[in-house]
Amino acid sequence: MTITLEQLNAAAPDEAARLLDGLYEHSPWIAERALRRRPFRSLAQLKRALVEVLAEGGRQAQLALIRAHPELAGKAMVAKTLTAESTNEQTASGLTNCSAGEFARIQQLNAAYNDKFGWPFILAVRGPRGAGLARAEIIDTFARRLANHPDFEFAECLRNIHRIAEMRLNDKFGFEPVLGNQVWDCAEILARHTDPGYAELGQLTVTYLTEAHQACQVQLQRWMRDCGFDEVRVDAVGNVVGVYHGRDPDAERLLTGSHYDTVRNGGKYDGRLGIFVPLVAVRELHRAGRRLPFGIEVIGFAEEEGQRYKATFLGSGAVTGDFDPAWLEQQDADGITMRAAMKAAGRPATLEAIRAEKRDPSRYLGFVEVHIEQGPVLNELDLPLGVVTSINGSVRYVCGVDGMASHAGTTPMDRRRDAAVAVAELALYVEKRAASVPDVVGTIGMLNVPNGSINVVPGRCNFSLDLRATTNEARDALANDVLAELKAICERRGLSYQAEETMRAAAAPSAAQWQQRWERAVDSLGLPVFRMPSGAGHDAMKLHEVMPQAMLFVRGLNAGISHNPLESSTNDDADLSVRAFQHLLDQLNEELS
Repeated sequence: MTITLEQLNAAAPDEAARLLDGLYEHSPWIAERALRRRPFRSLAQLKRALVEVLAEGGRQAQLALIRAHPELAGKAMVAKTLTAESTNEQTASGLTNCSAGEFARIQQLNAAYNDKFGWPFILAVRGPRGAGLARAEIIDTFARRLANHPDFEFAECLRNIHRIAEMRLNDKFGFEPVLGNQVWDCAEILARHTDPGYAELGQLTVTYLTEAHQACQVQLQRWMRDCGFDEVRVDAVGNVVGVYHGRDPDAERLLTGSHYDTVRNGGKYDGRLGIFVPLVAVRELHRAGRRLPFGIEVIGFAEEEGQRYKATFLGSGAVTGDFDPAWLEQQDADGITMRAAMKAAGRPATLEAIRAEKRDPSRYLGFVEVHIEQGPVLNELDLPLGVVTSINGSVRYVCGVDGMASHAGTTPMDRRRDAAVAVAELALYVEKRAASVPDVVGTIGMLNVPNGSINVVPGRCNFSLDLRATTNEARDALANDVLAELKAICERRGLSYQAEETMRAAAAPSAAQWQQRWERAVDSLGLPVFRMPSGAGHDAMKLHEVMPQAMLFVRGLNAGISHNPLESSTNDDADLSVRAFQHLLDQLNEELS
């Protein structure tokens, strides 16, 4: 029998606790304490209360909860002494049907894991879609997580416990995240298209105007038509554009979307989530026969990552009128110019056609983008959604330090002109200086000693600098301090240096009114409003130059990793993102009606 929030809110304490029995293994106290926070106005708010109660319980209570869980395919399963919930979950993932080899491997991993951490391995084996993980995926995840630090793994176990409880709670309430399932399935289907050389390895790579890229265009167009869009086309640069008219086809439009190209061996959600979410929302409008007082234009931007050509934000740049004519003559690794690639893909490859794609900002209300976070913050906080306050401004440099190469055995320490040590000193300064200011980051991502040798003091060290901050002022202050420190280090050590600026991007603060709409949408779901900056660049940065913009972040799994095959999200979080987007549409409807 399914239960309702009204029933739970009205029930006596003992009865309410009985209704939530079995959410957490042998730990009814979590639900009992969460119930003190009634009434709940949404299932999401109840889930959040459970998370907060466990966080407040302290480490010993959390450790006891972890240890209350059975091993995967362990003694309790063999002896059939699992709880009913665990039995169903392990059975659904096929753990009761392991081959002899799989069973032996899991027992080996169980022993190694307990040996290292002192508690059983916890994994939500029903997975991010709720349909169950394959045994091979469970074993691979088990082996990978053995390498984690104990503190991280402790928190990862708790996150998986909350995911287990979330799905058990869904079962009790008879709730299925239908909208989130549609988003999740779109991610899986679109990921079937990948460039040659990567497809054979099972890796996702979609670069600009390849066959896989064009196959994505075809699929996105098909979905847009199925969802009820009135206009669907591929534009001059390969953007996939869908328009759902308002009650007046000439009314202003809300612009939204993201990119569908990927980095090499990337993830399924970066960019693409921001296309799928509005597609599902429009589909729901179309099914209900609803027209709004504004149109909705969804763009799957053809290129954002700069993988095939050095032309980042090519897709959104065409929309804002910032397409650089020189890009057409750029060559890829095979010597194919962008112009030739465009012609081969059936695009006109003329500046006239590309410039015609520039939008008139006066015809748009603004731009909103839903994006997977690409970082660990929401994952660590156990929060499904975050409201972006600003996209960080950034500046990049390619640098080099010159000293004197000399014999490592015969050159005294006080007479060395070691280029690598100077850069190492700078790296520590960058770390300390960036950490001293909130939401400022600095990275030396490349560091190389050309022709280095184990017995030679480095005479040259090449390195990169990537400096980011939520405001241009904070970014520039960081850059000035880092370059001044580089100069001081080199002067003190008798070295010379070069620093060439290769990229500068302005910060893109969210438009206050649009950020507030996202905040109201998150609050309407019963979730706390968490505000955060974006450290990564997004298409919203380009649109920011011509119209107001604001972004919504969605939690990622696996510590929020991105640009990586482990990038993932759950159907429940995707469902919440669609519902937040729908609420934003409803707000605009009320404002403009």
